[in-house]
Amino acid sequence: MVIHLKKSIVLLSCIYGFCSFADPADNRWSVNPAGGITWTIDARIPHSDHIEMSGEQISTVLRYGVDANGAFLLERSFVWPMLRTVPNDTHASLMRRFGWNVTGDMLTVDGRRLAPETVRSITLDGVMTVVSEFAYPRNGKLELTRSLFPSPSKAAFCEKYVLRNTGETHMNIEAPDARSVTKTDAAQGVDGEYLLEASVTGVPGRSVAPGDSVVFYAVYQAYRRDERSAAVDVEQALQERRTLMALLWNRLILDTPDRTLDRMFAFAKIRAAESIYRTKGGYMHGPGGENFYAAIWANDQAEYVNPFFPFLGYDKGNQSALNAFRHFARFMNDAYEPIPSSIIAEGLDIWHGAGDRGDGAMIAYGAARYALARGDRQEAEELWPLIEWCLEYCRRHVNEEGVVTSDSDELEGRFPAGEANLCTSSLYYDALVSAAYLGKSLRKPASLLSTYTRQARDLRAAIDRYFGGDVEGFDTYRYYRGNDILRSWICIPLTMGIYDRKDETVRALFSPRLWTENGLLTQAGSKTFWDRSTLYALRGVFACGETDKALDYLAFYSNRRLLGDHVPYAIEAWPDGGQRHLSAESGLYCRIITEGLFGIRPTGLNSFTLTPRLPDEWDEMALRNIYAFGNVPFDIKVSKHPRGMKTEIYSNGKLIKSHTGKNGETISIKI
Repeated sequence: MVIHLKKSIVLLSCIYGFCSFADPADNRWSVNPAGGITWTIDARIPHSDHIEMSGEQISTVLRYGVDANGAFLLERSFVWPMLRTVPNDTHASLMRRFGWNVTGDMLTVDGRRLAPETVRSITLDGVMTVVSEFAYPRNGKLELTRSLFPSPSKAAFCEKYVLRNTGETHMNIEAPDARSVTKTDAAQGVDGEYLLEASVTGVPGRSVAPGDSVVFYAVYQAYRRDERSAAVDVEQALQERRTLMALLWNRLILDTPDRTLDRMFAFAKIRAAESIYRTKGGYMHGPGGENFYAAIWANDQAEYVNPFFPFLGYDKGNQSALNAFRHFARFMNDAYEPIPSSIIAEGLDIWHGAGDRGDGAMIAYGAARYALARGDRQEAEELWPLIEWCLEYCRRHVNEEGVVTSDSDELEGRFPAGEANLCTSSLYYDALVSAAYLGKSLRKPASLLSTYTRQARDLRAAIDRYFGGDVEGFDTYRYYRGNDILRSWICIPLTMGIYDRKDETVRALFSPRLWTENGLLTQAGSKTFWDRSTLYALRGVFACGETDKALDYLAFYSNRRLLGDHVPYAIEAWPDGGQRHLSAESGLYCRIITEGLFGIRPTGLNSFTLTPRLPDEWDEMALRNIYAFGNVPFDIKVSKHPRGMKTEIYSNGKLIKSHTGKNGETISIKI
């Protein structure tokens, strides 16, 4: 692809009120040629940040930084989701924090502690790599490279240390083998006592010549009393982690003139896919954030990330999605009592503390979208009864005015949602549309499918009557009846193909009442923001055709999240949760591209509509190695053309469809 540099994000004024876009010169991090991002340490210290990294049996939040003297700071927060604590509730994963300074506490150089450290760079690419220097008299110098990462398959966190003599004299280096074991209180563990082990594979004392290096390792793990510590080969674990990163980065590749967008998309795939745990109840995708593991939710998993996994073609992602829907299906019942919001403790218990949050609509929406995009007839047939049950549950909660009632919404009472909210009815609407598409592919009775189509049509009209109206001078949506303050979730109809009030809704979203340097406020006048509504909004603004406006705000958001002071993923919320890197939000980021920028809308097990939105300043864009609709990869290439825009679909290197038309024109595709 020919690359044209995107214009710099500059200060601009606009009628929508948000007038200061970030200057990339203020970025702390930069995109590097190898595929990651790098912080080259300059005078802007001290600075600290945190990042979550996950494997099948462990998740770790690294709280790291560089102090005022240039030294590396690190505290490791470990979570072992399958080592359950008492009471065995949503948050009952074994968790501990370790601040052990392996180099400072263990290493000696010429018989003394390691000299003061100066960090040169920190790189993130699925592994944290920290490069530091240590200066000694008589031209002595050492370079230390730390590689920090979770084991992809074991309940262990790994650290590799390479200490290289970059000076002009021999230096004697030694570090002892060490092993520390802590036993937990047996009364606090579901399985009794757990053992926490930290170990260092040391370096026998030897003289290291200039240019030579020594390597040593640290491993942190936990296990049950009747188990033995795992034999962890750190080099093998590092190779496994690198292999996983390569797999994720080489599937569903975004290729645009904007390197920051491309790289943010690549990182989002990592966070969305890595947070999957091998539990007693099968693979479970977990939000993370030192709170939410070995459990599933109707919003985070069913609604947000599960419909994304078929596009990525990541087997464990698809397995976790299907497994989640199977768990929810266990709670279908003839009395149509609500399915619980969350299934916790490796599938052994439930949480339903906020009542019906519109969970039936979330599950129906997510299951239908997943089944269509997955393109697997057997899975779709298995999921059909769950979709049908959830749609009937929602129908039974439609009020006299034609919209769906629920006890709360996914914010669980943090902000008012009334008796009926815009999110639940919008999700139910799209679920009906998707069910009609899916049912046709599965040859379900025509009478049932026509009923779904009619219900969707009636619901769309009811949504406009019930929620539509003036809010703070914008002819947009009230989030609930009686709502007179702008809410970020007015964006959700746009993501469901409801564009009746798009102009005023977009104007409201980007007004100073809602848009801030951190994206959308949950409610105008508050200080709270949740990335999920910003991510939905950006997807919806692309989808409704406001392409260049959406691109400006997406570029601003991506630059801030990927290269700013808290990197490299979408976050949950602030002040709630302290801007944790919850994983499903990264799935929502990816869906801005698949469903917003490229406008992919599943219409069958092997068919979809495509409404690409090529920004005016780009000559072309592409989405490559898409695995949806049957798991056979295909590419979408979009480019400017004298007659508007040319869209080409390739599979196995062969052109299967070419279309020339207007920018934003909808095309029907069959794979």
